[in-house]
Amino acid sequence: MSKRLIKGNEAIALAAVKAGVDAFFGYPITPQNEVPEYLSKYLPEAGKVFVQAESEVAAINMVYGAAGAGKRVMTSSSSVGIALKQEGISYIAGAELPCLIVSVMRGGPGLGGIQPSQADYYQATRGGGNGDYHLVVIAPESIQETIDSIKEGFDIADTYRNPVMVLVDGLIGQMMESVDLDRPVPKRDLPDKSWATIGTENHPGRNVVTSLFLDPISLENHNLHLKSKYDVIKEKEVRYEMINMDDPDYVIVAYGTTARIARSAIEMLKEAGINVSMIRPITVWPFPKKAFDLIPSTVKGILVTEMSLGQMVDDVEIANKGRFEVAFYGRTGGVVIDPTEIRDAIINFKKWVRE
Repeated sequence: MSKRLIKGNEAIALAAVKAGVDAFFGYPITPQNEVPEYLSKYLPEAGKVFVQAESEVAAINMVYGAAGAGKRVMTSSSSVGIALKQEGISYIAGAELPCLIVSVMRGGPGLGGIQPSQADYYQATRGGGNGDYHLVVIAPESIQETIDSIKEGFDIADTYRNPVMVLVDGLIGQMMESVDLDRPVPKRDLPDKSWATIGTENHPGRNVVTSLFLDPISLENHNLHLKSKYDVIKEKEVRYEMINMDDPDYVIVAYGTTARIARSAIEMLKEAGINVSMIRPITVWPFPKKAFDLIPSTVKGILVTEMSLGQMVDDVEIANKGRFEVAFYGRTGGVVIDPTEIRDAIINFKKWVRE
């Protein structure tokens, strides 16, 4: 194992190269600007394609075209840019094309600011485009986990012919950590891409890639087919981590960078004689609902903490099924939560309980 100190955005770029990406199409936006900057160097050196498109809309439609030709393809952006890509993402999901999308979240709404945020949870897990579709959304908490998620994300996309989003905040993009770029990820038997639009020389018939179904029954059948795929993903691809679940007084639910901050708060609370566990969703779609069935009945309540005004908390309340009181503590606008704030929110739990 060879470790290297590296910035998050450069690690994202190198992970894509390690995963065998054929092409990247994107447009610059803070705080993920270094992703395309590094790929503009690394991809041509590897004989691959890099294009800085004229806009986010153009970039995502280039992703559609390259994915339709069977290539391993990627884009990245931040918040506002992902919003502009939503129409194309819906097309890609509807056409059942695999690709990887990296979203490095910043504060909003609108132009907002350039500081870290988790206020794009709805955007990622609900989808801002039209229709009944889902992305697989992986939310790592470290640069190493981000690297691993990108490598495996490409394989998940190919397995299910579905776009995969790796969802991080600006902290992960901008900080530096020691990582192993060559750490292996689980191997998958990937299906061939006989559906790709690469001409008819080697197979009979004509491949058509589209998300257009003018007959309502045909479109309904297509949506039911997509749903059956999503059901398989829910069964096989849910990931989460349960931390310190030995007789806890409270349970914290947090993802990404906020989960790292919550780990420090848990240690502070331990010193104060309060035993707190944590459920860390790694896939935020599909959401790990079954993890909440494992919470001991003696727990006094669940605290959800996010760098937003409260978005994942809705999924927690659905998964909780009314078993425990749910409280929420968050900061928004690019303000990063301090561990002492989470500690105090547990100590003053009743103050933050949702109505």
